[in-house]
Amino acid sequence: MSTLATYTPIGLDPNADSIRQQFAAANGWENQYRLIIQLGKLLPALPTEWQQEENRLKGCESQAWLKGEKSEDGCWHFACDSDARIVRGLIVIVLAALNHQSTDAIQAFDMDAYFRELGLEKHLSPSRGNGLRAIVLGIRDLASA
Repeated sequence: MSTLATYTPIGLDPNADSIRQQFAAANGWENQYRLIIQLGKLLPALPTEWQQEENRLKGCESQAWLKGEKSEDGCWHFACDSDARIVRGLIVIVLAALNHQSTDAIQAFDMDAYFRELGLEKHLSPSRGNGLRAIVLGIRDLASA
């Protein structure tokens, strides 16, 4: 069994639908911003041995690391972390959609529609938007390797 299959990066291991519901219930951007920070608090620190240059995400202004493994059942399992609170919350949002999925499901998931539905693109600064895309690209690159 994959090391990362048993590493649950988030306490409740939410999926994209539960994230959509939480964002819908958090009326207004201020509440949604607080939700992103709360989600980030659910993300445990990545083990130090995984915070290596080879796992560092390029394109994030803050420090961020991504580790992925494919298990025998064909699903990908990811662990990700950042030194920035808001980025940690964005990681949870991305992992909710893409973690524990097959390569085909990861590549097919419409992240742009997901981010639009959550209202992220219109509220995030350009550098945070770039970081968000870097997380998604990192996951997709690992899954297509």
